[in-house]
Amino acid sequence: MFVNSTLQFVYINFIRFAMIGRITGILLEKTPPHLLAECNGIGYEIDVPMSTFYNLPGTGNKVTLFTQLIVREDAHLLYGFLTQQERHIFRELLKISGIGARIALAVLSGMSVVDFSHTVALQDTTRLTRVPGIGKKTAERLLLELKGRLRDDVSTTTSASLSLNYTTDVLHALISLGYSERESLIAMKDIPVSINVSDGIKLALKILSKL
Repeated sequence: MFVNSTLQFVYINFIRFAMIGRITGILLEKTPPHLLAECNGIGYEIDVPMSTFYNLPGTGNKVTLFTQLIVREDAHLLYGFLTQQERHIFRELLKISGIGARIALAVLSGMSVVDFSHTVALQDTTRLTRVPGIGKKTAERLLLELKGRLRDDVSTTTSASLSLNYTTDVLHALISLGYSERESLIAMKDIPVSINVSDGIKLALKILSKL
């Protein structure tokens, strides 16, 4: 019993402090904002921001993600990003009191890395408060704490089209970002169903930012 308890303690602490910095594997499933990637026979469930989701390859293709593992008492959560710049911003956001992974993902989903860096540089609270979950006071504190901490050479990639069921996936993505079903449906009324999912989400976010 003592030996088993000791081994369990060692195992738990190994997992707690282990770092998964990058994963390369086959993209099996993608349902915004989640994906499943297989690496060496293990399927990793990963949450990604829309900035990453827009640029994922099709299922069955190889994908490389820079990752961040967050260990909680009730779960081990893995977050993935196509660029190191996205992960860098995610990590910087998590250092701010009151900002969790959900809000950090919403920030990266609502604007590109370059746009966010400009928002911080200009201390533009108005633009940041359009992100679900961020009020004026939080935006002011966030911008103040991040000022001078972000690199100026950030870059982003161009969007790639996705072939997923339009209505279900766009609605699911918007709700997961913190918008209500009513808000999401209102935004989707002005989006042509002929466009792909990634463009639909982008357009919906633009519409919601003006409501």
